[in-house]
Amino acid sequence: MTMSTELPNIPEEIRQLVSEGKRLPPVQNWHPERTGEIDIRIASDGRWYFQGEEMTREATVHLFSTILRRDGEDYYLVTPAEKQKIQVEDVPFVVRLMDVEAAGTAQQKIHFSTNVGDHFTLSAEHPLSLRGDAKEPRPYVRVRDRLEARLLSPVYYELANYVEQDAQGQLSVLSAGERFLLSNA
Repeated sequence: MTMSTELPNIPEEIRQLVSEGKRLPPVQNWHPERTGEIDIRIASDGRWYFQGEEMTREATVHLFSTILRRDGEDYYLVTPAEKQKIQVEDVPFVVRLMDVEAAGTAQQKIHFSTNVGDHFTLSAEHPLSLRGDAKEPRPYVRVRDRLEARLLSPVYYELANYVEQDAQGQLSVLSAGERFLLSNA
């Protein structure tokens, strides 16, 4: 693997898919022969860095997020022509916003938005999980494929407003007909 000092060349077809709001590029189907490593790091707060400098162009970060793939425990930016390994401190995305539809009913749906423009509903396809210990639990949700987002503290505290406790003392939240455990009594 060689270390690249230049940003990858993103094919025009990927930009068009993203700008037209179409489906994400099929990165899982791309297996380029040219591989390497690039000095891009995603910090635990969701900020992206290139060669130690924060990437401040939101459009570039959003574009790169669409070609991100996780293989094993490693993360890569993948195009049909190349696969470049990057560093991710925790998970690649953070959930910044939350909205609740039909709050307090059996039809309740909790919607999340990430720092890179992903919008989805907490569901079986996008499950919630907790890591860490009981003193400092860290909530995560699957965004797509094997890519996850960590809920920022304000979002987690907002989610706490919708927590229910069952007869056994287990805490959970309901969304899209699914219950997601937040504790074990």
